[in-house]
Amino acid sequence: MTFKLGLVAGEPSGDLIAAEVLEGLFKQRASLQVSGIGGPRLEAAGMTIWEPMNALSVFGYVDALKRLPRLLSIYRGVSSRWLSDPPDLFLGVDAPDFNLRLEHKLRQSGIPTVHFVGPSIWAWRYERIHHIRQAVSHMLVLFPFEVEIYQKEGIPVTYVGHPLADVIAPEPDQAAARTALGLEKEARVVALLPGSRSSEIRLMSPRFLQAAQQLQAKDPSLIFLVPMVNETRRAEFLRLLATYPVQNLKVLMPSETGAAGDTPVSWTVLAACDMAMVTSGTATLEAALFKRPMVISYVLSPWMRRIMAWKSGQEKPTLPWVGLPNVLSRDFVVPELLQDDATPDRLAQTFWALWEDHDRRASIQATFQALHQTLRCGTAQRAADAILKVLEGKA
Repeated sequence: MTFKLGLVAGEPSGDLIAAEVLEGLFKQRASLQVSGIGGPRLEAAGMTIWEPMNALSVFGYVDALKRLPRLLSIYRGVSSRWLSDPPDLFLGVDAPDFNLRLEHKLRQSGIPTVHFVGPSIWAWRYERIHHIRQAVSHMLVLFPFEVEIYQKEGIPVTYVGHPLADVIAPEPDQAAARTALGLEKEARVVALLPGSRSSEIRLMSPRFLQAAQQLQAKDPSLIFLVPMVNETRRAEFLRLLATYPVQNLKVLMPSETGAAGDTPVSWTVLAACDMAMVTSGTATLEAALFKRPMVISYVLSPWMRRIMAWKSGQEKPTLPWVGLPNVLSRDFVVPELLQDDATPDRLAQTFWALWEDHDRRASIQATFQALHQTLRCGTAQRAADAILKVLEGKA
């Protein structure tokens, strides 16, 4: 029997995760027909692309407002196609603002819906759970603590682990990464990860660079590595580096790391470094999976703080932690310096204290090793199995 699957993935990370899940589904249902919104990995995996995923990619509230007419047009187009020719199941991968609205409409018409990657209701806007209950037939979550949240609210849920934990090696090869970057085996290496968005580069880089200047005054042998996702971000960072110069600092693009295939430049940098200074986000989880002690930081502009407070009704996250390694550990395993605390002086002092505390660094690495094993559980196959159960239950 041929099943039809509707799918929307709106970010590169979603394209990667969904493509791996799709490969698992095709192994068990070779006749599966998949169509919707996705990227090159999904297309290569066998999906028919109606709209490219970058049509849904927005960066912040201003960009979302500018692109609203196009987003509404895409939403009306795909929902109309699926309502007139219903798939046996719809899978929304991340992109919650778009997907949850679409899932609600499709589910009302009798189409089962699965949402993969739960929105961070545990930190912001918990009241979204009521909309999720109406929109989603089954939730697939990345983190173990999320299961209790959805079970308590009566929403079917499956923990599938985190795909990054499957693809990042449990024991990073630091020597190989340093060889690829032309670094000495015994070099003292610090990774600076100021972020991948323009606003993050603008707000975080000056703080990180001034902190790096102070660290280098303590130890002139320190080498700083800064990965950049594209030429635009690299140019933005280099302009700031000219204002806050740091000796022995390398700005790295993917083509300069010697990494194989599609390995992100940040992964090579994290494998090579001893410690990291990281802007809060997925990069903090990547650093934890590479077993690298870190200092986590984040700063929002006053305007963005007002927007987020207005949209969420919250002045700050519900949880006491912001960085994913701390959220997952339910403890301040690594330091967090946010907003007014994220000064160059505080960053440098906190980083240096951790750099000098070898016992604490070893304890952090042990915690990250255990965390990696918890999250490493064959995410693609688990997700595919859960999706098939919902699909076959409907059939």
